[in-house]
Amino acid sequence: MDLTDTEDERDFRLRLRDWLRRTLPTLPPPPPAHDWPARRAYDCGWQRALYDAGYAGLHWPTEAGGHGATPAVHLIFLEETERAGAPYVGANFVGLLHAGPTIAAEGTPAQRARWLPAILRGDEVWCQGFSEPEAGSDLAALRTWAVREDDTYVVTGSKIWTSHAEVADWCELLVRTDSAAPRHKGISWLAMPMSAPGVTVRPLRTLAGSTEFAELVLDRVSVPVGHRVGEENDGWRVSMVTLSFERGTAFAGEVVACRRTLADMARTARDNGRWDDSSLRRRLGRLNAQFTALWRMTQWHACAGDAPRTGAAAVSGSVFKLLYSHARQELYDTAADLLGPAALDAGHPWTAARLSSLSYTIAAGTSQIQQNIIAERGLGLPKGR
Repeated sequence: MDLTDTEDERDFRLRLRDWLRRTLPTLPPPPPAHDWPARRAYDCGWQRALYDAGYAGLHWPTEAGGHGATPAVHLIFLEETERAGAPYVGANFVGLLHAGPTIAAEGTPAQRARWLPAILRGDEVWCQGFSEPEAGSDLAALRTWAVREDDTYVVTGSKIWTSHAEVADWCELLVRTDSAAPRHKGISWLAMPMSAPGVTVRPLRTLAGSTEFAELVLDRVSVPVGHRVGEENDGWRVSMVTLSFERGTAFAGEVVACRRTLADMARTARDNGRWDDSSLRRRLGRLNAQFTALWRMTQWHACAGDAPRTGAAAVSGSVFKLLYSHARQELYDTAADLLGPAALDAGHPWTAARLSSLSYTIAAGTSQIQQNIIAERGLGLPKGR
């Protein structure tokens, strides 16, 4: 696989750099980290700027409202926006990286027309209702029920770790629609309006003091049958499509950000006299090799065309997720060592990122689940008892 830019890709990179150079200075200052309504407005404003400039949904298929760009062009976009310090997707990440691509792959034409343009324009924000308080990492153990009454599902149950629920318009929701079916067979994927009667959002405060997660309590919430994506009781397969996107290139921008942080750490070590510490230099060198390899894996994963539409979470995505989660923790543990006593300052961005990094071995599938996927689906080992 040739990873060098073609002439067209080089032209795209230069045009994007020029647009970022002209556009970023015009943005308002970012809102406070914990003011999620303000952050929603900021993130959606940035998404609208991308949409107006023709950069929204670059790699989405044209029939889904995207531009049908190659994976290489998409990665150039992620690389250049991150290097320029442009805003990340923020509150839009579930819609842009999970729900939107899933609807593009599995939704009907009417569903694509209803939801995808609003996601690309930044008009509507989505959250994810997969995890449950008592299901842990066993997604198939979910207990949120949906009883069909004519053309409506009546949903009762609870979800947890629901990202950006307090500012979301829609929720990608997994529910059980057949109590008699085997665990993986009786699940459906619904698009639930967060404004529906019976939806209660309870924010959860993280170790870093932020509240981007919430618990959802659902008390006889009505969801139209037309909001089901995929066939009834086929939600497990559709959810694997979602997770394939989540564990694929969804972390590409964060890998670039980590590489930028690593370069900042090397400069800090030179400035504060720690560069003479050979142990620290070895750690930085190992991290540089790890994140370089992760970026190459991201490029390979995108360009090799792992097919989320098959419904099986790509093994390569699980390998990437497992390695990235632990590399990120090691990166910010090293940053804390470099900072010394200053690492106790909760306001330092590296300290906040270190606290956040603890969640990465849980979010988007625990490391233990990723190891099981790699062992069973990649290496053909028997399932554990």
